[in-house]
Amino acid sequence: MPHPTTDHHPSKILSLKNVGLYYSRRQRFLRRTRYWALRDVSFDLYAGETLGVIGRNGVGKSTLLRVLAGILAPDIGHVHILRQEMRISLISLGAGFVPYLTGRENAILSAMLLGATKNEVHERMKAIVDFSELNGFFDEPVNTYSTGMRARLGFSVAYHVDPDVILLDEVLGVGDQAFRKKSTDAMKKRIQSDKTVVIVSHSAPLLREMCNRLVWIEDGRTRAQGDVGDVLDAYVQSTASGK
Repeated sequence: MPHPTTDHHPSKILSLKNVGLYYSRRQRFLRRTRYWALRDVSFDLYAGETLGVIGRNGVGKSTLLRVLAGILAPDIGHVHILRQEMRISLISLGAGFVPYLTGRENAILSAMLLGATKNEVHERMKAIVDFSELNGFFDEPVNTYSTGMRARLGFSVAYHVDPDVILLDEVLGVGDQAFRKKSTDAMKKRIQSDKTVVIVSHSAPLLREMCNRLVWIEDGRTRAQGDVGDVLDAYVQSTASGK
């Protein structure tokens, strides 16, 4: 797969510096404790690259994507967006749809939140419907959808709105084999057209094929980042040894 960031002067579009974020958890009556989902994460994101994020379950990868999307604000550290008006879309299994609205209504709402105009949404609606393969369910409430159906809807909307940065949270492995192949092929086309993509995935083959760089998150911190093969090999070794 082409590596769009191999030019000599890639353009930095976003930078994280020592980012940390905690959730407040109720422990006992009138007592709450802090759970640090992220403790110290730093890396840069460059225009046109595909950055992979790896790490064990529960280390903060999904929280990190929500910080990148601007859904969550860090409690410590800084997120610097170097390109204002940049449209960033998070495609997640827990996509923030309004449950009682239909797939069509949620598609319109989500697309407009991503910066599309109402006319643009209507122009692309047929493509969104066709790609999602939801058929008659498209006009049913989203609370009747399975997790996979929600992911299909979220993927289709974000893909056709065409944001500047696409954040993928474990969604390329969702759905039946035919849809997995279709969504993966679609993302490959985006990547080849110099789209900026961040992928969270446990699939080593997918990360090796699609990514230019990897960031390894461990215990809410940046453990390593750099060459895909080097970081992935170190991660696999660490997982195998239990360290």
